[in-house]
Amino acid sequence: MADFKFMNYENILLHKKDAIAYVTVNRPKVLNALNLATMEELRAAFIDIKDDASIRAAILTGSGEKAFVAGADISELAKHGAVSAKEYTHRGQSVLDLMENLGKPVIACINGFALGGGCELALACTLRLASETARLGQPEVKLGIMPGYGGSQRLPRLVGKGIANQLLLTGEMITAQEAHRIGLVNEVTSPAELIPRAEAIAQKIIANAPLAVQYTLEAVNQGMEMTQAEGLYLEAILFGICCATEDKTEGTTAFLQKRPAQFKGK
Repeated sequence: MADFKFMNYENILLHKKDAIAYVTVNRPKVLNALNLATMEELRAAFIDIKDDASIRAAILTGSGEKAFVAGADISELAKHGAVSAKEYTHRGQSVLDLMENLGKPVIACINGFALGGGCELALACTLRLASETARLGQPEVKLGIMPGYGGSQRLPRLVGKGIANQLLLTGEMITAQEAHRIGLVNEVTSPAELIPRAEAIAQKIIANAPLAVQYTLEAVNQGMEMTQAEGLYLEAILFGICCATEDKTEGTTAFLQKRPAQFKGK
């Protein structure tokens, strides 16, 4: 277990229940804006989740009813010059890389504004669910800057170059329904159903073999950056590793015996 379990968070909440870790950005007075301290707490929380074998999925959301994460903390951002801003961006990108490659699914529950760094935070998650009241966008160009937490890279990979360019260059906000239409979010729910729906999806994933889930995530994430031939080679290797696990023996045996499988992540 990581030492971070006992860390006293000031800007986020971390709660664990039924194999799910709930991470909530908790700065409602500034619409959950991301400052450096918040990013470092997110890093600590996700290292904890990665290292905790009892946790099989994570749900990420924002506190209050107005915002998931409304963006970066502009008062902090305004102070950066070229050198410090490059370092600031690298540090933030490494937190999102940790989330994206956690080996466990991270479900973003977008409960309000997800703008700039907030939209980028959601893009790094495995799945994105949005409340009907959510609004998403990358408005950085309106501030004389550009996305710095992966928005220029993950957004085109998710929704395609043309639509990504429209969002990135206009900086305009879109509704949850439009985000669903373009493939930016997986589903749109009522505000009350947002977390329960994420929990239902998480439980479906948790019922499956942990290593199979981990290797599938790895195949998708790494394969996106490869040629198809390279991706197929990676898939074959990871498939082979799956076939050497106790879970594969249990899963196939349970299927043949017509009983539920009891996976152990081994």
